[in-house]
Amino acid sequence: MRQIVFDTETTGFDPFNGDRIVEIGCVIVEDYIPTGEIYHSYINPERDMPTSAENIHGLSEEFLKEHPTFSEIVDTFRDFCGDLTLVAHNAEFDMKFINWEMEKLGFKAYSMERSIDTLAIARRKFPGAKNTLDALCKRFSIDNSNRVKHGALLDAELLAEVYLELMGGRQAGLELISTAEEGSERETKNISKYDYREPRPHEASEEELARHNEFIKGIERNIWK
Repeated sequence: MRQIVFDTETTGFDPFNGDRIVEIGCVIVEDYIPTGEIYHSYINPERDMPTSAENIHGLSEEFLKEHPTFSEIVDTFRDFCGDLTLVAHNAEFDMKFINWEMEKLGFKAYSMERSIDTLAIARRKFPGAKNTLDALCKRFSIDNSNRVKHGALLDAELLAEVYLELMGGRQAGLELISTAEEGSERETKNISKYDYREPRPHEASEEELARHNEFIKGIERNIWK
């Protein structure tokens, strides 16, 4: 089962109020394991960059002016996605921006039924806990030390690892190993409780051999004569 784990960075929170995508990062996973196939693009939003947004992802208006607009990357992005399921953290946010950009160019929006929201999964598994990407990385001991600021590709790569854990991946394997080791340790302890007993001699005495020979002589129509 192939899926796309993706993330976006934007100029704000609402495309219907003029906010735009400025970065897309995608990672393909197969059976929850990253395949090494990625898609990444910075995008010129064709507008200014609010300071509050730049503080989050570090992408300036000057930097983004040197990159293609969404209309220039939409074909390669759609080709990469194909008909695969799209996985995102707070998927409604990212899908809203992707669909706004595509509909603006005359393309059909992606159905929300095609998406999987890892935030919703995390909230079901850990109700009441903090379920940000950073918090989940910490919970699953995933190294996110390079995440000084938000970045679409880096966040997609981290989310792919989190998604694996949420679906019972590496953590479940460790639990199985731990259970097996505990069981083995219990068996060893139980065996050690019993007193050692010397092995029984297995060589027959002369008396036992004599009785055995008399017994053999008394058997009629035996198969060894």
